[in-house]
Amino acid sequence: MVSNTTHGLRVTPAFAAPARRWRGPQTGVAYDPAALGALLQEIERPLFVVRVGDQVGVTSDGATDGSTLTDGTELLAEAPAVDPRQFGDPAFRATYGVSHAYAAGAMANGIASEALVEALGGAQLLASFGAAGLVPARVAAAINRIRQALPDGPYAFNLIHSPSEAALEERSTALFLEHGVTTVEASAYLELTASIVQYRAAGLSSGPDGTVNIGNRIIAKVSRHEVARHFLSPAPAVFLQQLVTQGKITPLQARLAETVPMADDLTAEADSGGHTDNRPLLALLPALMAQRDELQAQYGFATPVRVGAAGGIGTPEAVLAAYAMGAAYVVTGSVNQSCKEAGTSPHARRLLSQADFADVIMAPAADMFELGVKVQLLKRGTLFPLRARKLYELYRAYDSLEAIPAAERQTLERQIFRRSLDEVWADTEAFFRERDPEQLQRAAEHPRRKMALVFRWYLGLSSRWSNMGEPGREMDYQIWCGPAMGAFNRWAAGSFLEDWEQRSAVDVAFQLLRGAAYTWRVQQLRLQGVQIPQEFARYRPTPRPS
Repeated sequence: MVSNTTHGLRVTPAFAAPARRWRGPQTGVAYDPAALGALLQEIERPLFVVRVGDQVGVTSDGATDGSTLTDGTELLAEAPAVDPRQFGDPAFRATYGVSHAYAAGAMANGIASEALVEALGGAQLLASFGAAGLVPARVAAAINRIRQALPDGPYAFNLIHSPSEAALEERSTALFLEHGVTTVEASAYLELTASIVQYRAAGLSSGPDGTVNIGNRIIAKVSRHEVARHFLSPAPAVFLQQLVTQGKITPLQARLAETVPMADDLTAEADSGGHTDNRPLLALLPALMAQRDELQAQYGFATPVRVGAAGGIGTPEAVLAAYAMGAAYVVTGSVNQSCKEAGTSPHARRLLSQADFADVIMAPAADMFELGVKVQLLKRGTLFPLRARKLYELYRAYDSLEAIPAAERQTLERQIFRRSLDEVWADTEAFFRERDPEQLQRAAEHPRRKMALVFRWYLGLSSRWSNMGEPGREMDYQIWCGPAMGAFNRWAAGSFLEDWEQRSAVDVAFQLLRGAAYTWRVQQLRLQGVQIPQEFARYRPTPRPS
């Protein structure tokens, strides 16, 4: 059966079903496609598609009692009111004291800045400060500022695994424990370390009824089964025994740690900016949820680990898809880097706002350079990815700086470093003398290690140049970016979010969430046979009432 109105609304029932009755004021029924577009926007109200005589119209008034039509007006389709707070796991909202199952992930070197965390926290949304790559004094200052701005939260701090700089991870852990940071976003872990086990166990206590109170929360960002298993399981006994012996945790905390998983939340990190394995979310998220269920059945934790989704989250459709697959929460990254609160330069934000989803490339990572680990970056408007690849090729080809041919060395000094390698090494020595002196000892014993540290000078500074807007170094900017950025820009084109100078992380969050709710209504109506006019098929960013 096909139903039409004289103005073009059309319903083609997908299957035979008994006609249902709608009761309401017929004066409130509209009969043109524009009315459908307007009512789709009103996600807080129900939407009914009804037949009155030989016309099909839409209204948000009235109700249906579910009874079979015998007289009156026929209900053809309906979409109930929807609140974006309904998406995801309510336990995520309760645990972190947030309004929505949504988080802004950490971006290193303070790109996920104090201002970004404060803005989102003020809107009752969780954000993680990008502590990775910053010296302890800088992180301590951020903790003090954010705690003052958000005394009751919500906020988190990034704890990144640095295989080549274990001392930095240890100092970060000590800093978070000392300052009472109760939520960390753990990223780039290949395996567990004593530091992250200490953070988890040191926050455990036993309640009067014997329940385990978890004081230090961990949101673990992973993209591999073998890494996920570590966080979905209790802390390894070998670390717990070591920490008890060192007096860093109590015997009681060690016993309690054997009864809870290492993480409260596990973020399935798909194809994203920065550290990424380029995993497709459609494959990764269900796999990690199945792994969670398997280990939950094995250990019987009182509270199962929640599994969220990150990577590629840059449009309402992507947000809805993640929730529809069962994600307990969604995490955005690249799209926040283009916002005015991000700790990066106007030049970098402008380049990000112009990116398409194919304008990304993989290049060597500064923190795991020797391991060959790569990060995903913006390739538009910068030569950094190509220059970083060149450095890694030289590292693989030669055993020391002295072994590099003179012509290659001159090219490095003239085009990439813009100074002699001896001067770069002097700066590198000064840096690690304060940050991690052990690195200098290792470099003295292994010339190839010294070469890696010199190359990492460029890799590390390039991201700081991008953040600070270093004049003259624009072509060396390292800008972490995933394909979500390009997808977001295409969606935002022509709307108030297109202007990168006006983008705010709060607006981005609520537009994505509201758009997901809008998209859900569109899909519900389509499943009932309503043919949605093309101009209303996608949500367009709409400024929130002031």
